[in-house]
Amino acid sequence: MTFTQLAYFLAVADVRSFTRAAESVGVAQPTLSRQLKALETELGAELVDRGGRDGPVLTPAGEALLPLARRMLADADSARTAVAEIVGLRSGRVRVGATPSLCIGVLADVLRVFHEQHPDIRLELVEDGSQPLVRSLARGELDLALVIVPSTGVDPALHTTPVLRERLSVASPTSERSPASRGSMSIRELGRRSLVVPRRGYDVRETTLQAFADAGVEPRFAVEGGEMDAVLRMVEAGTGVAVVPDLVFAGRPRLRRTVLTPPLFRTVALARRADLTPTHAMRAFRTSLLSFLAVLSAGDGFTGDVQVLRPATE
Repeated sequence: MTFTQLAYFLAVADVRSFTRAAESVGVAQPTLSRQLKALETELGAELVDRGGRDGPVLTPAGEALLPLARRMLADADSARTAVAEIVGLRSGRVRVGATPSLCIGVLADVLRVFHEQHPDIRLELVEDGSQPLVRSLARGELDLALVIVPSTGVDPALHTTPVLRERLSVASPTSERSPASRGSMSIRELGRRSLVVPRRGYDVRETTLQAFADAGVEPRFAVEGGEMDAVLRMVEAGTGVAVVPDLVFAGRPRLRRTVLTPPLFRTVALARRADLTPTHAMRAFRTSLLSFLAVLSAGDGFTGDVQVLRPATE
């Protein structure tokens, strides 16, 4: 069994086409097919059903191999990166993920500072909801991610460092009257307003809808779906109001912040796979992030109710 064979298997599993899989890994289709067949022969089981009407389909054996293959290739990539850093072949790479609100409110500045401090370390950024980011970490597609800690607890496969605790507030356009005369509003009062919510996969969407369910209130939707930036733009345009993290109000004078009572909070953590030793580049990014947050907190640089958490040394 070789890493090349596993890579070809993953390519077929991801695109469900031998032709497109061969193109994605840069080989001729017969080469890919021969290597996949050799892998099946070594394992003693057919991994791909080639007779599917809609293209190749993984067999039960293929489904069992899939997560293991992803992990083996990710581990191999991490090993190459760590050794390369030690022997000086390259300065490293950090693949970072974050939710859109954190990209807007924190990460853009952190990446700027990190690049200034470590110009030879290559940065790759993925912007997505917390749930997809956690899956990407587990598959080895990301090194680090800023994710929302769920109420059910953290995946034990991840090592997490809580870094922020922030409040969720109601965003409304400053061009219209405040949605609450006293500066705060309840979920029941919010239920009388048209709501803009992001697409599925956003933690803030699930938290908002759960708060409505807990209060026994049926939300009134103006628009469902879209990314965080689109939600904020729709609110600014007067389409409706939205429950958003306090971090996103910075630099948006067309948005009014109204707090919810009782309050809704969320915890942000820096996560990585627990079974992998962080590389020098990953440790450097963690240091830059925590230092930036500490400076921002000391200088009262946050808008709204945002608290920097002081993590223990890893």
